[in-house]
This record gives sequence, C-alpha cells and structure tokens, in this order.
Amino acid sequence: MTIKAAQPTQPTRPAQPTRPGEWLDDPATGLSGLHSAPADFQWKIPTERYTSPEIALQERELVWKKTWQIVGRADELAKAGDWKTYQLFDQSFIVVRGRDDVIRGFVNACRHRGNLLCAERSGTSRQFLCQYHLWSYDLEGNCRGILRENLAGVDRNNVPLLPVPVETFGGFVFLNPDPEAKPLAEYLGPEVVELLQPYTMDQFITVMDVEEPLECNWKVVMDAFQEGYHIWGVHPQLLNVIFPDPETGRYRFLGDHSVATTPFDVPRGEQFGPEEQVAGIRKLPETFPAIPLMLPRFEELVAEYRGADGTLVFPEGVTARTLLQRATRDTLTGMGLDVSGLTDNQMTDNQGWVLFPNFFMTVRAGECHIVMPTPHPSGDPNRCVWRVASYMYLPTELAEVAKVEPTVVTEPGSHTYFEALQQDYEQMQRQQAGLRNSRLEFETITREEIVVAAFHHVLNGYLAGAKS
Repeated sequence: MTIKAAQPTQPTRPAQPTRPGEWLDDPATGLSGLHSAPADFQWKIPTERYTSPEIALQERELVWKKTWQIVGRADELAKAGDWKTYQLFDQSFIVVRGRDDVIRGFVNACRHRGNLLCAERSGTSRQFLCQYHLWSYDLEGNCRGILRENLAGVDRNNVPLLPVPVETFGGFVFLNPDPEAKPLAEYLGPEVVELLQPYTMDQFITVMDVEEPLECNWKVVMDAFQEGYHIWGVHPQLLNVIFPDPETGRYRFLGDHSVATTPFDVPRGEQFGPEEQVAGIRKLPETFPAIPLMLPRFEELVAEYRGADGTLVFPEGVTARTLLQRATRDTLTGMGLDVSGLTDNQMTDNQGWVLFPNFFMTVRAGECHIVMPTPHPSGDPNRCVWRVASYMYLPTELAEVAKVEPTVVTEPGSHTYFEALQQDYEQMQRQQAGLRNSRLEFETITREEIVVAAFHHVLNGYLAGAKS
C-alpha cells in the first residue's frame, strides 16, 4: 500500500497556508528559537540507556517489535520477483514485489521446519524454494508445493508464509514486525504525510548507500544527527560555508515524530557584501551534492546584477540566498520535477525529520539524506549498524549514470565517507567509550538539543509500555 496525502473535503479557507511548508511563516505553529523547553521532555538522559543489556532487551520488545521501520527503497524491488531481506536482531524478514506489483513482507522461514528461505541480502526469484525439503511458495506467500504431498498429511492451504505488515511512502518501504500493527498512515499521522508529500521523494534515485557496523549504541547516532550544536566542535570547516543560527531554529513535534529547520545562509550573510555571499554559495558543493546542478542557473542570475565595470550590486530584497532559491526552482522545474508545492525556503533550507524510532532525514527540494541506525544483530548495546544514504532527483539520462548499488562495509574503518560524515563516524564511537564510565550517571541536554530531549521523551513512553 502506498500512502498519499489526504485531499481536503472542503475548499481551503483563504487564511490558511496554500502550501504545507508555509507553517514556517506562521509564528503560532511549532516552537521557535532557544526559548522553548517543555518540562516533560527528557533533559537529563541516563547513560545506562546507551550501555545496559537490560534496557536493550526492553527496547527489543517494546520498540523494535512494535514500530514501523524503513527497510529500503521501492525501486530496489523494481520488478516482480525482486526481493531483499531485513535483519532485526535474530529476526529475519523477506520483502518482495509480487506478480500483482504489490510489495509484501514475510517471516523468512519455511512453514515446514523453519529453514531460512533467503540466505542472501537480495535477489530475484520466480518462487521461494526451501532447500531443506523442497517446499515452495509463490511471490504472494502461498504454499505451492510440498514434496510427496499425497503422503505428507498437510494441506498446503494451511501453511502460507507468515505475513508481516509492509507499506510504502515517499519511495521508502516500511515494515512492522507486529502483525497487529496499525496502518503506516496512522502511525505517521496526517501532518507528517502532508508535510513530506510535496517533496515527491518517490521520484528520487539513490546516489549513495552505505551500511557499516559501529562501536556505539544506535541512540548515540540518532542523538548526534538531531542537533546542530556539535557543528562548532566536530565540523568547524562547515562554518566557512553555512551558519546555523540557533536563535532562528523552528521545531514542530508531531506525535512520536518531529521536524526541525534553521534558515540556511552563508556565514554572516546579512553583513557580507554580494561578492562574499556569492563566494559562499560557490563553496557549497563540498557539502551539498545537488548544488552543482543549480550553479549554472545561479551564475546566470548573479550576472544580471553585475554592472559593466564588473561590480556586483544586489537591490533590496535580493541576496545570494534568494538567487539560489530561484536557481533551484528553475533548474528542478526544467528537469521535470514538480516543485510547485514547495516554498522558496524549501528550495534551500534543509528540514531535519525524525521518524521514530530510527529514521533521520534532511530534505530540501530535489534531494534528501538519511541516517538509519539499528541495533547490532548480537544485541550488544555498545554496537549498532548504521545505514547512510543520499537520494536526488535527476532526469532519466543522468539517473542511469548516477544511481549506485548498496555498499556493505565488513571491515570497520575501511570505507571513507565525505568529510563531515567521516567526522561524525569517528566522534560517535568516541562518545560511546565515554558513556561506558560508571561514574557518569546521566547526560545533560541543552535547549539547542531540544529534538534530542523530545526523542527521549517519546522513547520513555515506549519503555513504560504505553505508546505516547
């Protein structure tokens, strides 16, 4: 099932925003700046939450077995018979596209004696054949063959593969291990669906996809990407390109999920002159991979404000930021992507989304980047597996060249990420080493890390056995 935003049953009142992204222009929506500190958020986080085997077991039962998790992209299962497996602790699942074009999920075990059906990470099959006693299943999970069925005393209609809920949204495939799970649309909530739908992420293609074990708890990863407070210490080079002003941050908490954004600008953009602003934009490709596509149009727009003597003068209301917004909209529209549902701010400003429990995404027009940590299959709370991926919109002729297959890193440290991600990779594992000190009882969270505090408030609800 593919989720789509609900259509209004009555005409929208003129006073209402015409595009979902315009909530940022409404001061009454969400929380702003550093003056928001809801008392029930988790401002002190016990360090045992990152190191305790007992808490890891609680999370396994109360979080991971009960929540929707992203297992991949729908285009990984492009044709009937394409399948992939998803491993959660010692639980294994198959996700497959059927002959009816529906993506389904099943427990990865034969109904006869429990033998694993798919031992590889992905593949393409006309059917699933158990190599133990040759029982077979079709792509829809029905048992189609039992060896010497006339002597088996088993009715094949009674032994289909065990189904698990699977749905798609935004081009992502979600799976929930709980057979009684509520629908994905209900889990996400209508506001999440409405706010993300205009990005048309289902049209993006994969340009980076890496999976690697890390020596840290999965929540260390989530915490790190939910705040920009660490940029000054971990990514100082980024301050030469972008300046995330915590006073201008906006936050919106949507049930178990959240979205946060800080207006994008080059450092001290209001104080710099036009030439310095433009120079800052030209440095962005080192950090934002889609920017090179926008630069040719950006340079055309800049040239319109350059005098005969070469002097660059921006009139009131025009900055390098606004020109990049125009260039992004013009370029993506010219390539065939409908961005009419996105605001000008969404052309440049990354929105940081958290979909509980383990999906973090920054998204802006034409591109998104995700981080998804899962517990290590061993159950060791001091380890996890992270998946980092980037997706972009590209026209067909470029998409075929740029699309990449997943990279699975088996030797720790052998893969080199781009600079900022490599810095995060190293920092998170250092933090886990510090968290293991028994004298350190809790972390102290600042207001700039409000999304971290909110995330752990949601986690509290699950660990208490009652969904928030």
